[in-house]
Amino acid sequence: MRFTLVDKITALEAGKSITAIKNLSLAEEYLADHFPGFPVMPGVLMIEALVQAGAWLARFSEDFANSTILLKQARNVKFASFVAPGQTLTINAAIHDWNEREFTIKGTGTVSGTQTVSAKLTLERFNLRDRNPEMSGADEYQIRKLRELFAQLWRSEKGTEKT
Repeated sequence: MRFTLVDKITALEAGKSITAIKNLSLAEEYLADHFPGFPVMPGVLMIEALVQAGAWLARFSEDFANSTILLKQARNVKFASFVAPGQTLTINAAIHDWNEREFTIKGTGTVSGTQTVSAKLTLERFNLRDRNPEMSGADEYQIRKLRELFAQLWRSEKGTEKT
């Protein structure tokens, strides 16, 4: 099962920061079990929402140069409040450090101005072909699909130019 935890990107500055939202609906499958009678977004999915927002920031900043971005390390993770159905999780992430293969973001999630989660995350980015040259086609396909999804998530006033 795949979870898309960014519904819309509301602000984006290449190489710097991103703001995105996740509208939590009672229709989310995982809420049936987490927790019966008290549905809330699992903490691990709050972290995944931060990861996904950070990945969109990196893709945009590098013009989709890499097909794969994975969480490598999570530090200073703090959960402060629940996210319940009907609420909107606002995700803010800013680049803290950047090198050739990895980048670190500081991210927070809030609901109506109240912090729900914060973390410092290190993400690794690469192309599959770097590890197996036969995977070049998979990289191209994945990047094309990511660009299509990004076009739905981010609509700046000027299009999708870097700001």
